Amino acid sequence: MEQLEPLKVGVIGTGMINRIYMDNIHERFSIVKLAAVADRKVEKAIKTAERYEGVKACSIDELLSDPSIDIVLNLTPPYVHREMLERILVAGKHAYTEKTFTMNTGEAAELMKIADERHLLLGSAPDTFFASWVQKAREVIDSGKLGRITSFAMVGNRDNDRMLPIVTYMNKPGGGVLLDYCVYYLTILINLLGPVSSVSAKIKAPYQQHLDNFEHSPHFGEMIDTPNESQIYSILELENGITGTLSINSDSCLFDQTYFAIYGNKGILYLACPDWFNGELSLYENTYDFEHADQPVRLKLEDPYAFKTNSRGVGIADMAWALRENREPRVSAERCYHVLEIEERMMESNEKNGQFCSVLSSCRRSLPLTIPTEGEESSLITVRRDDSDH
Repeated sequence: MEQLEPLKVGVIGTGMINRIYMDNIHERFSIVKLAAVADRKVEKAIKTAERYEGVKACSIDELLSDPSIDIVLNLTPPYVHREMLERILVAGKHAYTEKTFTMNTGEAAELMKIADERHLLLGSAPDTFFASWVQKAREVIDSGKLGRITSFAMVGNRDNDRMLPIVTYMNKPGGGVLLDYCVYYLTILINLLGPVSSVSAKIKAPYQQHLDNFEHSPHFGEMIDTPNESQIYSILELENGITGTLSINSDSCLFDQTYFAIYGNKGILYLACPDWFNGELSLYENTYDFEHADQPVRLKLEDPYAFKTNSRGVGIADMAWALRENREPRVSAERCYHVLEIEERMMESNEKNGQFCSVLSSCRRSLPLTIPTEGEESSLITVRRDDSDH
């Protein structure tokens, strides 16, 4: 694999998602180098930096003024993404943020304009669509093995009784199931089947308080405010005419029991949880022999692609390769904006009692990964293709 000078990455924010990002940037990718970590409380940055040789701890202002930093990873809460991403871009750095992109499309459009004017890249999580099982699903779909694709169904769950007392940002703006969790399903859906043209949705927030049952919480045993939405029931029509459903219930069980299926006239593809890099695919081919078989058989599919374990941060590595190869990153701002607008139109539809609402933006499907030849990172290296959106 070609050895290039790595791009230096600075990280802002030291919360619960910080470690997996910094570990992966530090250990797994040659195209990026973990250089600095900052937090508004510098003592937190100092403690975090101690885990990594050669990584400096600093204030946010110091990180943004460092001319050696090429890309900044933003791990702040969603409600400050607009402010922080603008600061990063104005400082002349490429920006990648943990979900959600921003709180609304108006903010996102402003940031995209700033990035475009300064010729900077802007991207957002989730990057679970890089997972091996997702890339294999893309291969199966694009090969025509499912025949004419006719619909899809996605069902997810969470357990807010357990999660909300522990993951406190989920009780703040941007922490509801729509922006915090639905984004995984939508991102993988449009990478597999293409952009969305219209949506209908009902969104509910039935439980405005929960008992804090986390024994280490300062509010243990008290009722805490939990104002965000926890249930989504939606119908989505894609630009290619395929229609399907998405429903997520966060007032359920702790371990996600995702049901995710893509239906074709030659087969049904069963997928894994969009929140996870590890997952299995299975295929039911429409060849059931009523005379000689007891029941239809699902065949497990092997996936030879990279990123089978928690690879959060692979989107930053792809952004770095995109800069080196002068191509659009797979975690493009265009895709991030489209996902965010879909969610806004869901909210609009809910306010209009489930009326279908048109999604005005669009995006191309991200360029598929190749099967790795020299380690998992080699699957990110590519050249511009004319068929990237087919």
